[in-house]
Order: sequence, then C-alpha cells, then structure tokens
Amino acid sequence: MRKALSLAAIALASSMALGSTATAFAADAPTPESNSSSSASSTPTPTSSPQAVSAALKLSAATAKPGDSISFSMEVPDGSTNLSVSSRALDDVKMTDGRGGTAKVAQVEAGTHGISLTGTGPDGSRLQATAQLDVKAATPRPTPTPQAPALSLSTDFGRPGDKVAVTVKATGKSAFVRSDAFGGQVDLRNDGKGTWTGTATVAKDVKSGYYGVKAYADGKQFDTVRFSTEATPAKDAKPQQDPSVKPHVDPSVKPLKPSEHKKPLGPVNTGRAPALAALPEAGNA
Repeated sequence: MRKALSLAAIALASSMALGSTATAFAADAPTPESNSSSSASSTPTPTSSPQAVSAALKLSAATAKPGDSISFSMEVPDGSTNLSVSSRALDDVKMTDGRGGTAKVAQVEAGTHGISLTGTGPDGSRLQATAQLDVKAATPRPTPTPQAPALSLSTDFGRPGDKVAVTVKATGKSAFVRSDAFGGQVDLRNDGKGTWTGTATVAKDVKSGYYGVKAYADGKQFDTVRFSTEATPAKDAKPQQDPSVKPHVDPSVKPLKPSEHKKPLGPVNTGRAPALAALPEAGNA
C-alpha cells in the first residue's frame, strides 16, 4: 500500500510540474492583440508625390506645312516657372515674356505630331500639357528644266566674205562652232548668262553647195545646222583690190584744182551725127 501511494504521489507531482511549466511558456508568448499592434506600428506611412497642375497649350493653327511660322499660348497658374514648349515638329522655338511664344514648323514627314508644354507650378508641383499639330506635306518646288543647248545663225546662206552672226545657248566653260564654210573653227564669247556669240566669215575659197555648221560646248558637239553657199560673189559686190598692187603715179602730172575745171560749150556726147553740109566734100578733101 505504501508503495502504491508513492507512485500516485509521484504522478501527481509530475503533473503539477508540467502544468506550471506550460503556464510559464504561455505567459511568455505574445497575445494576438499585442502582435497586431506591433505589426501596425512597423508599417511605414506612404509619402504623397506632387500632383500635376492643370494647364493648357493652344496653337494659332491646327495644320501647317514645313517652313510655316506658328504661335502658341499657355494657360498656367500665376507664378509658374521653367515653362518650356518642345516637339520634333518645331524648330526655333522662342518663348515670349508673357505666356506664349513662336516657332517654325520643321521639315518633318506629313502627319499628326504632338507638342508638349512642361513647367513647375507656383507650389513646386509638376505642370504639363499637350497639343497636336497636323503637318501637311510641303508643296515641292518645281525643278528648273535645264535649257537645251541650241545653235542659231543670222542667215543660212552666204557668199565668200559675207559675215554671219552666230549664237549658241549652252552651259559650260567654252563654246565654239566649226564649219568648212567658215574656213574652220569660230570661237564664241560668253555673256555670263549662258549665251555665247560671235561672227563667222564665209571663206574666200568656198564652193557652192551645202555645209554643216557644228556647235560645241566644253568640247562636246551638241547641234548641227545646214548652211548653203554660192562661190560667185554678188553682182553689186565691189571688187576687192589686191593690197599688193599699188597704182602708178606720175610725179610730173598734177591734178587740176576745182577752180581750173572748164565747162565745155555746146552739147557733149549727144549721139547725133553732124549735118551733111558741114562735112567736107570728097574732092575738096
């Protein structure tokens, strides 16, 4: 019996010891309320960022072509700073002292392009606004048509010694014409505006017929015209005196002065034969 009580007492003592230990552990553990309070206090409070201030950007034209000038105005709160307008569709943007400015439409492709306004509000908040510009295709400039080279002569016919005016219209650093009718090459002068002029002389030994007159610019032939000639000079042409032949002058013969000239009496070279009575008789001759 003593032994049985001893075992029971031991069991009870062990149970009490375990119970006190569990209570101690439970007392040390955090309660749900304290845990929740600690978690809330450790969460950081989010900071608020500055909000964008209401602003507006207005353009003087909704559509424009590259090279056009446009103006713009800005609706922003008083005291706003660091205002700037930018876009790839704008060049030479100039801000005025007031709330506006001017710009030139850039050489961009046709289409709708955005324009941005940025700045800082009076309270330091961010300021922004946008607008749209419809860029139309620029009217292409007409490409100047290069002047076609041309040759013209003042006449298409000539005799030996005749003068012929030559006109060539061509771009280049030199120009001339060449023809056997003129005895070879004829150089031309430039007026600085693409017109070359000169004078050709029909060769003395030219033969009757047709000749080609070829025009050259920078050494390259670009045109040919036909020129006809007649080897015999014109009937009313004055004979050209050979400069190597000099007239013989007798130093003893002196020309009469005008006051020494005498007028013949009676008709001269009338063509009438003298009267028969005035003729001497054959026997009296």
